[in-house]
Amino acid sequence: MRARAIWGALLVTLSTATGVRAEAPSYYVALGDSLAIGIQPAANGSYMPTNDGYVDDLYTLFRSQFSKLRVVKFGCSGETTSSMISGQQSPCSYPKGSQLSEAVAFLHSHRVALVTLDIGGDNLLACFFAVPIDPNCAVNAGLTAANDLAIILGALHAASPETLIVGMNYYDPFLAAYVFGPDGQALATLSLPLVRGFNQALETVYQALQVPVANVADTFLINSPQGVTPLNVGLALAWTWMGAPPPRGPDVHPNALGYAAIAGAFAKVIAVQ
Repeated sequence: MRARAIWGALLVTLSTATGVRAEAPSYYVALGDSLAIGIQPAANGSYMPTNDGYVDDLYTLFRSQFSKLRVVKFGCSGETTSSMISGQQSPCSYPKGSQLSEAVAFLHSHRVALVTLDIGGDNLLACFFAVPIDPNCAVNAGLTAANDLAIILGALHAASPETLIVGMNYYDPFLAAYVFGPDGQALATLSLPLVRGFNQALETVYQALQVPVANVADTFLINSPQGVTPLNVGLALAWTWMGAPPPRGPDVHPNALGYAAIAGAFAKVIAVQ
């Protein structure tokens, strides 16, 4: 019953708080990194956009009540906050030059009910490629992401002040490494405070600009006072591809269950706006 109440409130919010009528055509715009396009690893390890992402889960819900609602995915696998703004070093190309410019142009020219945003994860992910991992890299990544996020949100708000924008923080996929022996345990123990600190940097900006945040970190239980626990390790294994054998894994992306959990985190926030 509680889940039904959340979904019901979500639909009411979409139709009233954002000024959308069931009979009027409108758009749900998904922005961000690979999560925004539902990336999952294929059997050969290559990355494939899917229709099993959190955006698809939310859209399925909205479309059941608003038949003329359309979804537009502008996300880009590998996108950082900086490349989203400038288009430089972006893995994707956009007619307007960058993902942000493309989104702003779309907001100017279309009736947009909702924007979801997941960005910054690839800023931090690069820090885990170094051996040994340098905690200062994560701090700098958080500073850069926070500064860029303020620019991104400012541009989106300016383009469409009445559109509801909802951001998200991140889960910690490296907790899954805890089951892979002493080296994995060391990685999991180190990754947790780095991801938490990075999330705090993002959340500070979202809060300052009054943008609600889907608490994906809490959904994956990474904010537990006990730190690394069997529960958050188990969720990292159950909801991502980290436990999959090569070549599909280990991979940081969510599986269908993980994306559904992220969608639930967004739904809870949208329901109370």
